Formats: sequence, C-alpha cells, structure tokens
Amino acid sequence: MRSRPVTPQQEETAERQVGGFTIGDPLATAPKGMTEAPEPDERWQLPNGFAHVYFGERNRGITRPVIMADGFNLGRSDLNWLYVGLNGADGGYPLLDQLRRRGRDVILLGFEERTASVLDNARAAEAAIMRTVAEQLGAAPLSVGGFSMGGMITRFALARLEMQRMDHRTRMYFSYDSPHRGAVIPVGLQAFAHFIPVANDFARQMNSPAARQMLWRHYDPHSGRIGVAPERQEFLRKLEEVGSWPRLPRLLALANGRGDGAGLGIEPGSFALGVQRIYPGTVFSTQAQGRDVVVAELKRRFPQAEKTITTSDFPETDGAPGGTLRSYGILADMLRKFGGQVDLRHEHVCFVPSVSAVSIRDIDQHKDLYTAVDDIDPGESDADDFLCSVTNTGHTAITEELCTWLLDRLPD
Repeated sequence: MRSRPVTPQQEETAERQVGGFTIGDPLATAPKGMTEAPEPDERWQLPNGFAHVYFGERNRGITRPVIMADGFNLGRSDLNWLYVGLNGADGGYPLLDQLRRRGRDVILLGFEERTASVLDNARAAEAAIMRTVAEQLGAAPLSVGGFSMGGMITRFALARLEMQRMDHRTRMYFSYDSPHRGAVIPVGLQAFAHFIPVANDFARQMNSPAARQMLWRHYDPHSGRIGVAPERQEFLRKLEEVGSWPRLPRLLALANGRGDGAGLGIEPGSFALGVQRIYPGTVFSTQAQGRDVVVAELKRRFPQAEKTITTSDFPETDGAPGGTLRSYGILADMLRKFGGQVDLRHEHVCFVPSVSAVSIRDIDQHKDLYTAVDDIDPGESDADDFLCSVTNTGHTAITEELCTWLLDRLPD
C-alpha cells in the first residue's frame, strides 16, 4: 500500500515538531518493560527535590541507608521509573532487590528540574543526607552517590557539607558513570537542536544550566561558539572552593566503558546519519581530529536555511571507550515518526568516556581520551577505588559486573 504524498504544509509542521525529544540518561526515561515500583515507606519533600524511602528487609525504619541520586534529563524526576530502571528493567541487574535483601534502606533522590544547576540540586542532596542522619535508627554509616549527573550532585553536596563542618556520617561515596571530567554530546546534534525553527525540548535541554556545566564542549546558540561554557568554568571553580571532592568518605567510581583503551570501532569522519524529506540533505559525521572538521551539514526548508558546523582540535570523541548513548538513534527515531527518511550508520556513540567516569584523565587530548586505564597507576585517579566495564556498555546500564563490585564494598 502506497503512502500518501506529504504536503508542504505537513512537512513544515513536521520540521517544527521534530524537536520534541531529549537525549538523557536511560535511567531517567521510561523503561521499555515498565512495571510498577513498590509503594515507598516514606516520601520526603526537599528543597529543589524529593525522595522516596524504601526500608530494607526486616527494617522498621531507616537503619543502614544508601542514598542514590537521579541523573540528567529534562523535567521532574520520575522515581517510579528510576526504581524500575535500577531494579532489573530491560534485562538489567536487580540492584535494589539485592540492597534491600541485605538489610539496606534505599533512598532514591529526585529533582524538581533535572536540568537545573548542579549547585541548586545539590541542596536537595544535602537536605536528604541530613534528614537521613536525623531519622536514622542506630549509628550505621551512610552510603551516598548517584548515577551520571547524580554522582556529580552528591559529590558537590558532600564536599559542601564538609566545608560547612556538618556531620554527614557518610563512609562511602560512589559515582556510577558520572562525567567527572566532562560528558560528550556531538556538537552537530547540539547545533541541530537550535536549527529547528521553533522553541523545543531538545534545545531547552542542550542549553540548560546542567548541560552547560556537564558537557566537555558546548554549542552556544547565540554566538555559534563551540567551547567550554562559562557555566562549566564557574562550576569547576565552585567545586574547587569546596575542596573538589569530599574528604571523609571512601570514594568509589564505576564506568560503563572499557578500561583497556578499546573504543567503539567508529571510523572518525565517517557518515553517521543522513536525512531526507524532513530537513532534506542534512548530514551528520562522526568526530575526527584536525582543524575545521565538518561534523554536520544542516539544511531546512521552513524557513529555508543552511548551516555548516565545524570543530577544531577535538579528539575522536564519538568512538572513545565509555558509556554510550543512542544519540543519533534517538534523533533518527523522531525524524521517522514525522515522516522523515533517514540513513542511520552509527546509532550509539560515547557519552561519558571511561577516563572521565573514573576521573583519571582529562579528555582534551586524543591520547588521554583513549588511555588504557587498566595500565595506569590507580593512584592517579581522584577516586580511592574504581572499576571499568569489561565491554563498552550503555551509559548507566545496571550490569551485574558493576553492581556486585559496588555491593561488595558497602560499609558495614
């Protein structure tokens, strides 16, 4: 059966609507096999956020708490989604079941706006930590951390509490594929968000305070400049002011990327995604090294415009070892939804490089980005102990390999 021809009016409508998506943490989106999370034992309202509390088996109150913070996406956290995602959705490891069976109380921390500043959302983390201390039965130490940006938020919160001489009673901090040295979303995709001729969710997400703080390089929609966002520079300065890291807990870092330096096998400068019918002639290429490297040719018809996006002195970020996102795949899905014809060659690319997740190298230089972490002196990491995955897996994928390592290191 032939499809009906698309009218110019329909194409214009599609061009305007295609930005209704986000590229965020898989844990912060609805799992495919969505099931209901259990009813929490307590619900807390916090400054800039909220929490759901689940007592461990045989516990009648908060006894051995583990605080886990949500990650990056647009809008309010959905802690039901987060619970399901952390507990084996889509074939993952049932982390929360394992924690509760071991008598650990799970406190899931969410935020009113996940794209708000890390500094603002750290207020919710601080409040959750101090309320846990106040309500806890007994004196067992806390474990505090988060997934993706949640690891950055809790890192800052603990460090700021220490600077304020607050007793947070946290013995272990953990980050799970958190972008300590920066995260990467292809610059061509960032630019495309603002090439869409109307305000849209993707553009709001890419230009949000959290994105500007988190991304290693950011595309500024007003100037077209590609570089370190002022908000990131300020965030790093604020981190330094509070000591950069908490000093009292043991620091653990987990990476969804490999530790042997082996990347994703993506050829730099190759065709990643091409579009016809809607934004016809638009092409995205994988990141290559060099000066004035073309990473996107953007074209639209309503109103007609063309734009070439280039980078200079970038390492080969798309294919780096690290936790991956369906960055091009998500856009391809949205284009297809509105009748676009796409040629998708690279669905997944690197989002959080391994060296960033375990905070052992910056990602400015190609040789550092592709460093074999396993061969480096572990003492070079900011973490006291860390683990990289055996294979490059999806960003924040809840794998048995990473989760059992974390569970074995929880304080008594």
